[in-house]
Amino acid sequence: MENPGQSTPPPAMVKLKPIEATPETFKEFGQVIEASPDGEEFGPQDAQLDLSRGIPRFYIMHLEERPLKFSTITHHASVTQCLGSIGGNVWYIGVAKPSIVDSSEIKADKGLNIVQSHCGHFYVPPAVDDVRVFRIAGPKFLKLNRGTWHAGPLFKADVMDFYNLELSNTNVSSSIPNSSLKF
Repeated sequence: MENPGQSTPPPAMVKLKPIEATPETFKEFGQVIEASPDGEEFGPQDAQLDLSRGIPRFYIMHLEERPLKFSTITHHASVTQCLGSIGGNVWYIGVAKPSIVDSSEIKADKGLNIVQSHCGHFYVPPAVDDVRVFRIAGPKFLKLNRGTWHAGPLFKADVMDFYNLELSNTNVSSSIPNSSLKF
C-alpha cells in the first residue's frame, strides 16, 4: 500500500544505441531477409516461417507518429512475424530474446520469474537490460522468431507504411497467446 505523502517515482529512461540489423547481429531474435536473385531455390537465407497455428495475414500497416521511444514490449507466442518498410525507409525496433517456458519446465523453476499469460502460456518477462534496439535500412525485412519480444516499428518520419505477415487474428483474438509488458 502506498503512503499518502509519498509519490511513485517516474520510470527511469534508458537510452539504447541502435545496432544495424544484419543477419549476424539479429540472429538471436530472428532473421534479416535481403533481396535474392529471382529463381533462387529456397534455403536458409529465406524467412523460416511458422504460421501453422492459424490463418496467415499479409497486409500493409499504415502507422503514424511512432517516435523513437517505448515503454511496452510484446511477443506472439504462436507465430513468427515479418515486418518491413515499404520503400526501404529507415526504421527501428526494440527486441528481446524469446522467453516462452514449456509447461514441463515449470516444476523445475529455480528462481525464474515465470508468469502465466491471460491466454495460458508461460514466459519469463525480459529485463530492461536484455532489450536491444535495431536500425533497419534499405530493401530488407525482419522475420521475428516465435516469442521474440518486440516494440515497434519506430521511426523519425511522421508516417510510414509497413508490410506485415502474421496470423489473421493476432491482434483481435484473446485466444491467441500474446503478451505485453510495461516497463
